[in-house]
Amino acid sequence: MTIKSDSVTIREVAQKAGVSVATVSRYINRNAPISKDVAERLKQVMTELRYVPHAAARQLASQKTRVVGLLLNTLHNDFFVPLLNGIEAVVRKHEYNLVIATYLIGSREMPPPIGPHNTDGMLVFSDGLSDDDLISLNDRKFPMVLVHRTPPASVKIPSVTVENKKISFELVNHLIKVHGRKRIMLLRGPLHQEDSHWRESGYRSALEANGIPFDEQLVLNGDFERNTARKVLNEFIAAENHVSFDAIFTGDDDAAIGVLTSLRENSYRIPEDVSVVGFDDLGFSAFLTPPLTTVSAPTETVGRIAAERLFSLFDKQYPEEDVILLPTELIIRRSCGCQA
Repeated sequence: MTIKSDSVTIREVAQKAGVSVATVSRYINRNAPISKDVAERLKQVMTELRYVPHAAARQLASQKTRVVGLLLNTLHNDFFVPLLNGIEAVVRKHEYNLVIATYLIGSREMPPPIGPHNTDGMLVFSDGLSDDDLISLNDRKFPMVLVHRTPPASVKIPSVTVENKKISFELVNHLIKVHGRKRIMLLRGPLHQEDSHWRESGYRSALEANGIPFDEQLVLNGDFERNTARKVLNEFIAAENHVSFDAIFTGDDDAAIGVLTSLRENSYRIPEDVSVVGFDDLGFSAFLTPPLTTVSAPTETVGRIAAERLFSLFDKQYPEEDVILLPTELIIRRSCGCQA
């Protein structure tokens, strides 16, 4: 006779394995150490009996969901693949589940889909939550780590991000000093994202350092997204009497795809007529035509460190430094005009 999993009790598992009910409970909830031999025996018995622990009962007993949340504003970008790889590796190591949700700031008719009601803690990417929401959750002592943004000034929430301003300065300065570019276009990212803010700040600083006036007409909103970048650049080029340009800082590598496509559609040669540079050094960047000069950002490491910091919060271990700023590196390829 086949035993149905929902008819098997924890007491039957304990009896067949020759251990106490408390030992079975410790094995299921992972809340106290047991020997390797006992753990293997319990695993075998539970498989034989087709016993599946009731998730809700475990959560009530431990007051934990064993779920980590990741809140984003979008997933429509190749950038998120290495970030998710870094996060998922750490979550899996700790035998937790990862729940991913998207949420737009301003969607006040509905609360964020993940939070204290269904996770033990949360990673918040960029502008996934407003400052007010972050402050409110922090006041409730809900464990959080911010990814690619710093916390509001009034609270201490751990944060992991990358250096944007200095490396953007170096990138634009390379276009000016090495390739003699003077009419450099910038495709901004989302206006409320810190990465976008600091990259534009580096761009402006490089122009100023080289005595080149800032021209607002050379700044377009690309949203860090290829289709948007292609659309806005096509519209710019199609406009009568548009200002001249000889280089484009695309904001990120995903937008660079749209920029390269638009330039080819409009018969510009790259890099002879227009130098193109990006940011992030995503997996496809070396295989674009021409290969993309860009900035290498340790995106997978950002995800891994952020997840590790969150599990440290679960263990009541609070970091000495609020913000971890990881270094970035200039990657020279042919799209800027170099023969690398």
